[in-house]
Amino acid sequence: MEIYRDSHDRALTDYPRPSVAVDTAVLTVPPGAALSVLLVRTGDDWRLPGTFLHEGERLADAVLRSLQIKAGVSGLSPRQLHVFDDPTRDNRGWVLSVAHLDVVPWSRLSVDAALARVVPVTDVGTLPYGHNEILDRAVATLRSSYASAPDPLHLLDGAFTLRQLQDLHEAVAGEPLMRDSFRRAMEPRLAATGEVAAGTVGKPARLFVRASPA
Repeated sequence: MEIYRDSHDRALTDYPRPSVAVDTAVLTVPPGAALSVLLVRTGDDWRLPGTFLHEGERLADAVLRSLQIKAGVSGLSPRQLHVFDDPTRDNRGWVLSVAHLDVVPWSRLSVDAALARVVPVTDVGTLPYGHNEILDRAVATLRSSYASAPDPLHLLDGAFTLRQLQDLHEAVAGEPLMRDSFRRAMEPRLAATGEVAAGTVGKPARLFVRASPA
């Protein structure tokens, strides 16, 4: 096979190339808790699950491989979030990171405690390899998607009360929300099931689902 050469008579292998990594922010909201992220241990450090791309490997396959091996997690469907290409972002060398994001209901996230843990995003501290920047981008992306939609990424299972929906939004936003303003914004995007929540104290709370797009 003829080797490609550019206008300077240089082959592709004549140019310095970065290592390519994939890193994934897996976000979830545990019951009664804050927005949290999956971290894996590397020595004494905790970081986002990730790996270097193997020769001939697709990015999506590398992501799933890293989640399975580094965190013991399978069955997820991360999507590409952003490419982080600052040559100084990783102290190990020139590493380009193709960051991914998955937002997972707590009930679907099974974590191997020997390999990984789930930590509130406000408590992660300083992460190695530029992972704080990746996490910040992931959280901002999630918050943007929840700014005007009830539960676009289906973090709630089945029907829910308005209080449960507000609790979820407050966990995602990281701050309390005004009850009346929240309900005025969200109720038009919901469909009542005609049922009420069981076991509630006082007036039974109505149950809702996300309204189908018009």
